[in-house]
Amino acid sequence: FPLKKLSVKQEKKEIKIISSSSIQSLCRLLLTDTDLYKVGVLISLYTGIRIGEVCAIQWKDISFEDGLLYISKTAQRVQQLDNPIEKTKLCVSVPKSSCSNRIIPLPKTLSDILRLFKSKDDYYVLSRKSKCVDPRTMQYHFKKYLKESGIDNTNFHTLRHTFATHCIEIGFDIKTLSEILGHSSVNITLDRYVHSSLKIKQESMNKLVVGF
Repeated sequence: FPLKKLSVKQEKKEIKIISSSSIQSLCRLLLTDTDLYKVGVLISLYTGIRIGEVCAIQWKDISFEDGLLYISKTAQRVQQLDNPIEKTKLCVSVPKSSCSNRIIPLPKTLSDILRLFKSKDDYYVLSRKSKCVDPRTMQYHFKKYLKESGIDNTNFHTLRHTFATHCIEIGFDIKTLSEILGHSSVNITLDRYVHSSLKIKQESMNKLVVGF
């Protein structure tokens, strides 16, 4: 029979998150001598946006009056096949999917922190310049903060998983969370995060009464 019809089911990777106690340690560091790299980590931790998205935020993307963050672009390195000296270049472009364009309400405390650093509207938030911060630079600072906080090394994307899992734990509506994360469907959010917390399972099971 035709082999092309065969498919190998890949084992689903376990989602890694940062524990509540480690988040407390990390936040203590981020809120001490706070600079814009630390603010970048806080933004992702409390909105779930991706590293390229946080690097691409300009001040005009934040409405302090309404407490809203507009996500419409992402920063990434792309290959330059015709340039042997500079093999990659930093670009800011629109997201790959339309659902990644979204509006995220900002927690008031995060909005207040951002307001302290406000600069020209056309400047990027993390750099306060007309050129954005390289995601690799953001990743470097994040790993440095982890080490200083005594937290196991992980990548920046773990902040997104941590945000999503925490939202599930505190009872976020799944549709709302899916839109905040920029997922193309609620099923993606359900599949990735609803089953990921043992704490939720324990709390749910403890609601059962013997004999019903």
